[in-house]
Amino acid sequence: MKFTDYQLQPFLQQALEKLSFSTPTKIQEKIIPLLLKGESVIGQSQTGSGKSHSFLLPLIHKIDPDKQELQLVITVPSRELAEQLVRVTSQLIEEAPTPILLEKCVGGTDKLRQVQKLQQTAPHIVIGTPGRIFDLMRENALLIQTATMMVVDEADMTFDLGFLETVDEIASRMPKDLQMSVFSATIPDKIKPFLKKYLGNPKIIHVENKQLVSPTITNQLLVTKTKNPLEVLFELITLGHPYLMLIFVNTKQKADEVTAFLREKSLKVATIHGDIPARERRRVMKQIQQMEYQYVVATDLAARGIDIEGVSHVINLEIPSELEFFIHRVGRTGRNGLAGQAITFYTPNQEQAIQTLEAKGISFETMELKNGELVESYDRSRREKRKNTQTSDLDPRLKGMIKKAKKHVKPGYKKKLTHEIKQKQRIERKKQNRQSARKKNSK
Repeated sequence: MKFTDYQLQPFLQQALEKLSFSTPTKIQEKIIPLLLKGESVIGQSQTGSGKSHSFLLPLIHKIDPDKQELQLVITVPSRELAEQLVRVTSQLIEEAPTPILLEKCVGGTDKLRQVQKLQQTAPHIVIGTPGRIFDLMRENALLIQTATMMVVDEADMTFDLGFLETVDEIASRMPKDLQMSVFSATIPDKIKPFLKKYLGNPKIIHVENKQLVSPTITNQLLVTKTKNPLEVLFELITLGHPYLMLIFVNTKQKADEVTAFLREKSLKVATIHGDIPARERRRVMKQIQQMEYQYVVATDLAARGIDIEGVSHVINLEIPSELEFFIHRVGRTGRNGLAGQAITFYTPNQEQAIQTLEAKGISFETMELKNGELVESYDRSRREKRKNTQTSDLDPRLKGMIKKAKKHVKPGYKKKLTHEIKQKQRIERKKQNRQSARKKNSK
């Protein structure tokens, strides 16, 4: 299957050639034909699967630029996601013979000026946050009722941030024959009533990534034990020369704390989290793209909401509570076939969280910092292996003796029994070593 098989408008084919895109990804292969046919769709896929192009290409193809009216509305839960999507859309419509008008509607910008602009000229496509789109509707600047296509991107994040009711308000003012598409990494039960209300009998496309973490990423656990994580972080990030390093934490407070610590160490560090004003975030993002910063401390807003090119290293200073965020964080590096390094700080009391990630198919190398170097550490499962060796390979009589020794018996007898058990264990080990040696010699 090639993009040329979809018979998209020539300007879209030109844009794809310019981007060196020839073969669709799995989700694109499944979604594009459905949207071209006018179907409503629910799409589930992980970050980096090509989801944005799967809906932008067919829906832009259907836009009639000769109609001076709004035809496509795309909602996203954050300004950064809106800016990212606007950037991708702009690339696709650049060569359109009749200009396709695109409007970004997000908070933190001059609303009055935008109202005046929209009252003069209606865009064909609107991409923005639910709050600003709804505000412009109430000002009668955005005539939403002409739009026949709508996309709710990152629906689970939209719900988590409390924006789903506003999306509902927007959708309820659109035509009954609206073609709606909803994209989400997960489909929580709480958004299902919304889906049922607007999508009827949608086509559900769920694309599982066989590899949750790109094979080009070196995925490591850094054992910190009792060391101060911030001191370990400073030692780690000053070992080499990362091209661009993202340092992830779970809260805004922690992001500020880490940033302050690193700045005290004379490092130039950028910070991205939800409490930083929109204008400031845009300025910082621009500086990051211009390589004015080598280190960026961020919350999960950046994991899902920001596409920063050239990330060579990702540091999880704290393990996220949700597996999905771990994948989004690590997925910021190792993109487009380039090598990347992801390091997750770890103490033995976080073993359960790591085992949950491993159960999903994510594998780690266990490392530690020693004498200014990142070296392989101990086998995390060694205790379990030792325990299994001590019990599962013992003969039944020895197992019975160990069980008996655990019971309340006379001290003298227990001492004698313990001595006998140790002797038996020595004999068992010698026997196992001899068997292993014979197997090696017979090969």
